[in-house]
Amino acid sequence: MMYSDIINTLIHTEKSTIQEESGKFLFWVKNTATKHQIKKAVEIIYKVNVSKVNTHVLPGKAKRVRQQLGYVPDWKKAIVTLKEGQKIEIK
Repeated sequence: MMYSDIINTLIHTEKSTIQEESGKFLFWVKNTATKHQIKKAVEIIYKVNVSKVNTHVLPGKAKRVRQQLGYVPDWKKAIVTLKEGQKIEIK
């Protein structure tokens, strides 16, 4: 598995920008990714030192468009804490 396959995208919301000030960044990651894989992928892709990784599996929701029912799948979020003085540049 390539490191770019583990991390789908950097989550950039109002809540995540508040956490960025304290060195925490949110990523949408693959459901099967482990904390060690996420740490290694962030260090290689963004060239920073990671001190801690927390993960959350968020349950999918039932959605309806007109009369047809659908389902949004489960997804995994990783909160990556960087070491002191490290920062990811967001463009």
